[in-house]
Order: sequence, then C-alpha cells, then structure tokens
Amino acid sequence: MKSVKTVYIALGSNKGNKLQYLQYAVDAIFENIGLVSKISKVYTAPALGFEGDDFYNACIKVETELKPKKILKELQAIESRLGRVAKINSGYESREIDLDILFYNDEIIKEKILLIPHPELHKRRFVLQPLLDIAKELEHPVLNKNIELLLEACMDKSVIEPIKIWLKNPSKAYTFGDYNYIAIEGNIGAGKTSLATKISNDFNAKLILERFADNPFLPKFYKEPERYAFTLEMSFLADRYQQISDDLSQLDLFKDFMVSDYDVNKSLVFSKVTLPEDEFRLYRKLFYQVYKDISKPDLYVYLYQNTERLQANIKKRGRNYEKDIKNEYLEKINTGYLEFLKSQPEMNVKIIDVSDKDFVKNRKDYLWLLGEISG
Repeated sequence: MKSVKTVYIALGSNKGNKLQYLQYAVDAIFENIGLVSKISKVYTAPALGFEGDDFYNACIKVETELKPKKILKELQAIESRLGRVAKINSGYESREIDLDILFYNDEIIKEKILLIPHPELHKRRFVLQPLLDIAKELEHPVLNKNIELLLEACMDKSVIEPIKIWLKNPSKAYTFGDYNYIAIEGNIGAGKTSLATKISNDFNAKLILERFADNPFLPKFYKEPERYAFTLEMSFLADRYQQISDDLSQLDLFKDFMVSDYDVNKSLVFSKVTLPEDEFRLYRKLFYQVYKDISKPDLYVYLYQNTERLQANIKKRGRNYEKDIKNEYLEKINTGYLEFLKSQPEMNVKIIDVSDKDFVKNRKDYLWLLGEISG
C-alpha cells in the first residue's frame, strides 16, 4: 500500500450560496483525494485585492495517498465542476470556489505550476486564522515558525469573523463507531489486510493483523500439502489463539474500535479443506476447546472475489510460496467460507462481492465498500 501523506487545503467562496460551495468542495475532496480528518470553523473575510462580496473561508486537513500534482489536478477539476471559470486576465476576481494547497507534509516544492508551501499563506489572515483551528503547532518548513507565530506576525489587518454554522465532515456518514470489533475475512488474495489497514487508518481503529508470514510450515504446505496439512493447521490454531487473546484483551483507550484481517473461525474453514475427515474431526474438537471463550466480532465482513481476480492479486503481491496455488484450492476455500457462514445464523455477517472493484487503488470503490459495510 502507498504511504499516507498529510495535506492542508484552503477553501474560499464569495459568489452564490457560499456555504454550500464550501460543503460541496469538502465532499468532493473526501471522495476524490482522501480522508478529511479536520475541518476549521468558517470565517468571513473581505475580498483582498479587488472589489467583491465578502468571502467565506475555511481550511481542512486531509490524509491522502496522492502526490501533490495529482492533488492539484483534482482540486482544479472540483473548481471546474462547481462553476469556476479559468481566469482570462491576471488579477483577483470573485469565484464560486477557490481551493489552494497550503502544505504537503513538510515538503518544499518549487515548480512552475506548483509551489508548496503556498508562497502567500503567511501574508493572509483569512488563511492563517482557520488554519490555527486545526494546526496550531504546525511549523512552516521554510519560515520555521508555527501557525500561531505566523498569525501574530501577519501584517494583514483584515477583520476575520467566524460564522455560527459548521461544515459537515463526510466521513461521519460511516458508522463504524457502532461496533467494538469488526473482522474482515476473505479468501487468499481477497484484500482483507489492505481493507482492515485502510479502515484502521481512516476511522481510528486498533488494527489486528494475522501473523501468518512467520509460520515456517506455510511454504512447506504449499509444496507438500498432504504431509504438512495437519502440522500447519495446528500451528495456526496455537498462533491465532495466542494473538487474538492478547490483542482482544489489550484495550486501547485512544481507539474507537478494533478491526482485524481475520476471524479465528478461518481455522475451521481451511482445516476442513486441507485435512482428511478423521483428522478434521479431531482438529474441530481441539478448536472448540481452545476458542470457547474467545470474543466474537460484532460484524463479520466476507470479501468475495472470483477465482480469476484472486489469482491476479496473488500474483501481484509476489509471495514465492504462493505462486503454485491452484484454482481448485481457491474455489474450495470460497465454498468452505460460504458454507460456514450459512451455518452461523447468530453471527452478524455481510458478504460483499468485490470482484469488479479495486478498493486499494480506486477511492470511489473504497468508499462504495465502506457504504456497503456500514450501511
């Protein structure tokens, strides 16, 4: 997965329904650029450098995987969709929406079409005042002063006043806070780790990831499944019990809920496929003894992907020991999961077909999936 960066964006409007334009812009930034993690108050400010109605101004903090030029392109597209026409002559003018990149992490970028930090931000009270709401201690990487000090030193004496209406954060539409523990499950290559990680980052969740990579029997199993199946499943039984017991018992007061990329019942699904019937019956007895007191997830999400997509994803991640996984094995695992879930009427389960979605690379697909999970 790509690394997540922090970008601060200034918003302004002085034409038409100004508050509505700001809200549309926040929603569009959330949909196309990344998570809106903080929103300032909205302030009124006089037009600077030209005659026009007062502006409504705000600043937002956004977590994004996009690079600066891509962000600029997306912001310009949002401005265009909201009715802003490209300037014919130089100088300032009234506009439905104005979107500017202020900071991108602590990077300094000097290019013809893009200057970061914004070269005028320290001169503009209508930028610094809302930025103070969400980034008081943020330090300017060129001027080496935080926002509070920059505002104190600002020569712009414009009168900036807050209004009593707040912009809404579109992320609040997703109600993950209704759950204490969400398990994301799926076949090999379904994307469960990627999704659990993105949800934990975006919604302040404690992340629990299965430590399968450390299992020394996994590569051996793929080479000689009949020989190593029982040994592998028993090692997973012990490892998953230890990990899930530790993780579920260690509450994090600073997190809103827990999200994992596995549920312990996957041991039953895989062992039923990999073990002979007599060994599976023995394994199942041990499983229920070991896991009888383990907490169950409040929500169980199963990501279904067809076999073709699973194989493409497996190939893409390039784990050498997975290169010979057969379609038949993946199909048996899918069938095993679906049969197991049908036998668990007491579980809160959502089965979501993501075969034609790419929620890792495509943010619209990711937001669609969040809606399916939380809806």
